[in-house]
Amino acid sequence: MRLAEVLRLPREMRSPLFYALLMKDLGCSSNAARFAAIFGADDQGVKADLKFTNWTQALETFQFVARNVAPGHFWLRRVWQLLGVLSRGPSGAREVVVTRCERGADIARMLGFPDDTAQAIRALDEHWDGAGQPYNLKGDKIPFLARILGLAQTVEVFASTHGVETAFDMAAARRGTWFDPVLVEALLATRKDRTFWQSLADGDPLTQIATVEPADQIQIVDDDRLDLVAEAFALVIDAKSPWTFRHSKGVADLSVAIGRTIGYAEKELRDVRRAALLHDIGKLGVSSLILDKPDKLTDAEFQVMRRHPANTREILARTGCFGHLADAASSHHERLDGRGYDRGVANSNLPQLARILCTADICDALSASRPYRDGMPIERVLEIMGREVGSAIDPDCFAALESVLQTAPGRALTDNTPAARSVAALAEDYAQAA
Repeated sequence: MRLAEVLRLPREMRSPLFYALLMKDLGCSSNAARFAAIFGADDQGVKADLKFTNWTQALETFQFVARNVAPGHFWLRRVWQLLGVLSRGPSGAREVVVTRCERGADIARMLGFPDDTAQAIRALDEHWDGAGQPYNLKGDKIPFLARILGLAQTVEVFASTHGVETAFDMAAARRGTWFDPVLVEALLATRKDRTFWQSLADGDPLTQIATVEPADQIQIVDDDRLDLVAEAFALVIDAKSPWTFRHSKGVADLSVAIGRTIGYAEKELRDVRRAALLHDIGKLGVSSLILDKPDKLTDAEFQVMRRHPANTREILARTGCFGHLADAASSHHERLDGRGYDRGVANSNLPQLARILCTADICDALSASRPYRDGMPIERVLEIMGREVGSAIDPDCFAALESVLQTAPGRALTDNTPAARSVAALAEDYAQAA
């Protein structure tokens, strides 16, 4: 937004820019699983290293791949993984990026943001010289707001990690290749404004964001729009793994059905659905290498997995609109006997909404396919869950679930065929990583 000020960007373009900057990574979760599978490595580590790599240079690209494939594995496995990555070439890289960019733009449109915002997200990784991804747009063919996003995100990574001067040097070195020369000049014009750069390092981000939000086109959110936000972020959450890419909606549908059977009013069911859609938002902080592992998790991996409810609680508690759902939404792995995680909350301290979510979550998880097993028929799901009634699962919620599923004997309520089974490229990735 400081660049918009230096460039005297027209006021009508500043609001679409502001929301594009906030929403630019909506599609990032959609290629996390592929990064983990292709590299045989933690997708978060690979993506972090990629931010510092000038991947348009062949040598830097090779070095990036070599240091990130199958870390900690035997050298022959690493060589095999390296050859697999390199054999994909530019078209393979383009396929991964296009997934991210298109999905991010689609979700932005779903949220009702203007087309300029969606187009900026879609062209986020294009480069001024045409060597970017995924469509090799060049120069003025790249939407102007996308050019600002591309420069701002790269500068931020370098500044926050290596310091402001390193970020300026990087931008200057990539002027005319990665970045629009006019934008780089605007950036360099802020070089002596130490107060501004220090405020980015020391200030409160939420307060700073509020001060730069364009006042003329502020997005006002009513209940219907909040429902849409929850639906949109459920898509972001479920895109993290091709094995759970309908999980949040499945849990939401079951939770609402259970709540309605128990006697919840329609107004209360709205919160039930929102909590269910967002219950796994903490999984965005878990490596896809763990989420999609086809074997039993190690103790260390399971400890990482057990932290995702705490992540959910922290994220939702920071939002005014969903904060009241934080405790219940993050308690979906708790048990009546207190042996659940992450807090070990027991019986009387476990709200009914959490009990509903727990019941729906277990049902959807058992009926859906996972890397280590096929999905189970509803009869088998209810048999397994029945053993846990009273110790882990609330009896009233289970009875309501049984009543709901009587209308769908022998089959799941939704099609839970995982993307890894239906998308050939994903199946290939996982075969290579196995």
